Amino acid sequence: MGELQNIKQRFEVIGNSILLDRCLMKANQVAKTEISVLITGESGTGKDIIPKIIHTKSIRKHGPFIAVNCGAIPEGTMDSELFGHEKGAFTGAINSRKGYFEEADNGTIFLDELGDMPTSTQARLLRVLENGEFIRVGSSKIQKTNVRIIAATNMNLKEAVSLNKFREDLYYRLNTVEIELPPLRNRKEDIHLLFRKFARDFSEKNNIPKISLTEGAIRLLNKHNWPGNIRELKNFTEKISIIEEKRLLSEKDIEHHFPSQENSPIVFKKNTAFSEREILYKVLFEMKNDINNLKEILNSFSKNKNYSTTILDPNEGKEKSQIDDIKLKEIEISKLSNYETLKTGNPEKFEETVEENLSLETHEMNIIKKALVKYKGKRSLAAKELGISERTLYRKIKQYGL
Repeated sequence: MGELQNIKQRFEVIGNSILLDRCLMKANQVAKTEISVLITGESGTGKDIIPKIIHTKSIRKHGPFIAVNCGAIPEGTMDSELFGHEKGAFTGAINSRKGYFEEADNGTIFLDELGDMPTSTQARLLRVLENGEFIRVGSSKIQKTNVRIIAATNMNLKEAVSLNKFREDLYYRLNTVEIELPPLRNRKEDIHLLFRKFARDFSEKNNIPKISLTEGAIRLLNKHNWPGNIRELKNFTEKISIIEEKRLLSEKDIEHHFPSQENSPIVFKKNTAFSEREILYKVLFEMKNDINNLKEILNSFSKNKNYSTTILDPNEGKEKSQIDDIKLKEIEISKLSNYETLKTGNPEKFEETVEENLSLETHEMNIIKKALVKYKGKRSLAAKELGISERTLYRKIKQYGL
């Protein structure tokens, strides 16, 4: 336990949760080895602290430590960033450049948001893991590097493998040891401890009196689900530190800062492996009003028993057009009835039917257009609205020629 407390003090880790302690002890144990480590957990759970602990406690502690956010690197430049390039390898390559793997030689490289890495780069990464070899972009010369790889993701890589979005051999090569960070909702005993730390830090940084909570306010704090985890709690603490004038806050003082159930948007668990599905869900929920309208139209026509047996005169094109419209509406209702399947809680059936009856690409392209128009072409804001990474949005824009 003494070793655990030393780790918490050195890296400013706050919390007494058993789940958190297990993660820290596992990190301390694997640090003494050279094996690869895969860190998983929801966004905002503090996955970035584990690689620092492993590197600092390892024999490589005097070597470089380089952290790379794979989700922030455009797909077209990923290989160049990781493995370097030669002069003239592509337009704008006016000089040769070392990549992160070359810079991290004899040290540790931390690959964050690994699930956003293109499959072509995954093959290069697998070669580094297997024999420490890589080739710069635009070169044919094999180079060696001695690095320890630690990766992190909030994606379910097993599902990504089943969808052919992540290499199976790379997954098993990286996942020698997995450390899963628990979400904040499973660390109720740590919520108030973290709140106090954030309140103290914000007070010292901005030279204002520190806020504190009554027992009722603490209970309300613990009841919240915290989908954004530690990051959301920190933002919440800083917000009420500024807005609220009182320094001892009660339950009534803070309850209006939480989103109400009625006004809360529908939130899907973050999983970049299913970014296309999430976009489709958004489209379908926007169309739910159309479902009711179409059903009313169908019901009104079904009450007329003669509409389906009406003998059409060849010259009465208008009546034929109306019947065609009715049939078209029936088809559309058949497609949109999959929304009802979603409400019944059978997502597998829902997905199969959608693939048969809906054009995913058309709806996906339309919703991306709406997001880009809404935020006047700002990809970072549009990506946040869609619930996908900026790199994924960049790839979709290129794919649809938007």
